[in-house]
Amino acid sequence: MQVTTPRGPALVEIDEAADPRLLLVLTHGSAGGVDAPDLLAVRDAALVAGASVARVTQAFRLAGARAPGSPVKQDEAWEIVLRELRADRPGLPLVQGGRSNGARVACRTAKAVGAAAVVALAFPLHPPGRPERSRAEELRGAGVDVLVVNGDRDPFGIPDAADAARLVVLPGENHDLKREPAKVGGIVAEWIMRYA
Repeated sequence: MQVTTPRGPALVEIDEAADPRLLLVLTHGSAGGVDAPDLLAVRDAALVAGASVARVTQAFRLAGARAPGSPVKQDEAWEIVLRELRADRPGLPLVQGGRSNGARVACRTAKAVGAAAVVALAFPLHPPGRPERSRAEELRGAGVDVLVVNGDRDPFGIPDAADAARLVVLPGENHDLKREPAKVGGIVAEWIMRYA
């Protein structure tokens, strides 16, 4: 389904669980898509666990942009998509998340959309080689529990365990988390169902 936002349409792909206990909404990074191996593995594991899963291609990506632009405008568009998704599923607990830039959006908007928790895959703690430009405040400011799954070889850095409800650092993984995506999916599915 398409959702109209001030930045253009966003595309939502929904996989419904047979008897959903939770709605998990996921989005991509700046230059990626919702078919990234880790996002697909999370979707598959969450469906088995009893969560309906919505994967959102944000408006800036549908428009062909590789960069999300202003965080304020990106967050505004995200909140519109989430309001529409929640209106169709009243009473179903919401966990939202994404990979890289999508994890940042999920952290920044968690309180505004009423999310119970956030899943942050490959959270980009800082630009590569620029640790002084930390984004840890976005994790701390989420206002809800955040699960962070990062690789130990991520050039964007690894958040501090104190800045998340749970931090999982996977050996041998880079920013793309594609060596063992099923492992990522299992970690996320087990963690999110505590909010169902």
